[in-house]
Amino acid sequence: MAEHRLDLLKNFPFRRIDELLTGLAPAQTPVFMQVGEPQAAVPALVAETITNTSALFGKYPPPAGSIGYREAVARWLERRYNLQANTVDATVQVSALCGSREGLFQAALMAILRKRDRLGDPSITPTVLVPNPMYHVYFGGAIVGGAEAVLVDTVAENSYVPNYAALPKDVLDRAAICYFCTPGNPTGAVATRAALTEMLALARKHDFVLAVDECYSEIWFDTPPAGGYDAAQDLGGTLDNLLVFNSLSKRSGSPGLRVGFVAGDPALIEPLLILRSYGGAQVPGPLMAAGEALWQDESHVIANRAHYLNLVEIADYHLGALEGFRRPEAGFFLWLNTKASVGDGETATRLLWQHAGIKVMPGRYMARPDPETGESPGDDSLRIALVHDPKTVDEAMRRIAQVLGTYKSTN
Repeated sequence: MAEHRLDLLKNFPFRRIDELLTGLAPAQTPVFMQVGEPQAAVPALVAETITNTSALFGKYPPPAGSIGYREAVARWLERRYNLQANTVDATVQVSALCGSREGLFQAALMAILRKRDRLGDPSITPTVLVPNPMYHVYFGGAIVGGAEAVLVDTVAENSYVPNYAALPKDVLDRAAICYFCTPGNPTGAVATRAALTEMLALARKHDFVLAVDECYSEIWFDTPPAGGYDAAQDLGGTLDNLLVFNSLSKRSGSPGLRVGFVAGDPALIEPLLILRSYGGAQVPGPLMAAGEALWQDESHVIANRAHYLNLVEIADYHLGALEGFRRPEAGFFLWLNTKASVGDGETATRLLWQHAGIKVMPGRYMARPDPETGESPGDDSLRIALVHDPKTVDEAMRRIAQVLGTYKSTN
């Protein structure tokens, strides 16, 4: 019997971890590192701004966001990507989002409808191009939209950057949207500017939406990662076929604020905004005001970046000699291969919980398996979120090193 589309959404990763660990008791005080939720204090200006603008709770917020918020995003984009002043039109090129998740999901629905209209043949199924492993919202958008999800592995052989250009022409011609996450979740890989430019050129050639998820763009350790606006500049400055997503969850350590944005091609922003007007969540006025203040301030971002660099250094100190360790290029996730130490990621997850009290994410749960082999590019890996204070991370890394260094794979 064919699997129902909703059934394909049931194996959301966080539900699967609880099932995997059923019946196991942690031997030490638990440390939860399976979720990428920043644990540091929220910048003080958030509470201050919300208090000062609390009267806005009495008004319906505009679906696209306040003009002040959109202007703050537009000016930030110009500063971040070295664009000429006032080249980002906040009125038609920027929309507020309730975090980035809803926008990424709804962009798939919008793009699939757009592609169906352009294909003009209801018998042709649009495709959605998704990295594997992935942020599962991408896959969910494809399934709910009735498209064919085409998974492209991000593995060591391609530097953890999906090679969409290698897909068959038929798949690319049917593509409605392509998700490109850089810095990558869960791999921590950063795509080059050239790779982004090539992807945008490919999107224009085959007329699909390039959705660049830049949620981790401000947690970098050497140089700022390239982004979608860099690619647009390399192709003459137009924003055709491009949508860029970002939020304050990681950049500003404010995941509960639920404030983000989408920016790019006005011809895509408009239909996405129409779709969101029907089913999207509006961002309350005081929260938008706090977001406006955060996009205008870089001092807290610099401190945040230094904090995560310290955590990566701690992880490197404890795990750097472990076979399978790979230092992230950006972001705060470790993508740790455990095959040589204890075996597959699910085995490692159970051992770390049972013997060290560390809860992590099996890499398999961040990926989708090959329907023929049942294997996925995340089978032998773990995603570990470095989001706690340095003392907690130091203790957690020490425990992880002890477990992975003590247990040996019997495979």
